[in-house]
Amino acid sequence: MGAGGEESGAEPVRPVWVLEPLESVGPLHFGMSADEVRAALPEAHELSRFSADPYSPRVYGLQLGFHPAVPAAYTYFDGTGRLFCVAADAGHGPRVTWDGLELTGHVPAVLEERVLELDSSGAHSVSYGPRGNPGINGVGMVLRVQDTANGVMTRPVLVGRAWAERCTDDWEGSIPECEWLGRQWCVYQGSDVWPPPGYATNWPPGWAPPF
Repeated sequence: MGAGGEESGAEPVRPVWVLEPLESVGPLHFGMSADEVRAALPEAHELSRFSADPYSPRVYGLQLGFHPAVPAAYTYFDGTGRLFCVAADAGHGPRVTWDGLELTGHVPAVLEERVLELDSSGAHSVSYGPRGNPGINGVGMVLRVQDTANGVMTRPVLVGRAWAERCTDDWEGSIPECEWLGRQWCVYQGSDVWPPPGYATNWPPGWAPPF
């Protein structure tokens, strides 16, 4: 698997999904219904359906896996039931590639350097959200990190054209709140996890993502 470490022989081979910015990620096209997503991934197991954002109750996610008990991808649907966001699990998710870069399960510093080279060349404009996560609004891409058995690795979070404006802004963009939780790209407010210990939120009692 390269930068992401060795794969378990007990798991299926991780598929390669090519990102077509703002349009599709592998077989998933932004704007699909949940039924269309299931049909596009007949080999995937639906592990759970969950509330994805306490501030937008109608937004929900489907947790999918290529193995019955191992999450691999998260698909998010807006209030009209359209697929608007896809995230790949860093340890078990599809190997998302874009513009020669493998976005899933990469060493964060190495991938960040490659992405910043695109910024320096003028090909794309990289921005950082308030909590320090890098991304490219024009591609509908945010890079997150996740703890895996092989250490902290990258987790790409991708949105479609209608949801890409300011997607790197973790306060005002369209990416659901659950995707900003957990391990952070860098230390923010003295902690490398969000929310930090003791941080007061106004989330409904019991709200939590499935990871």
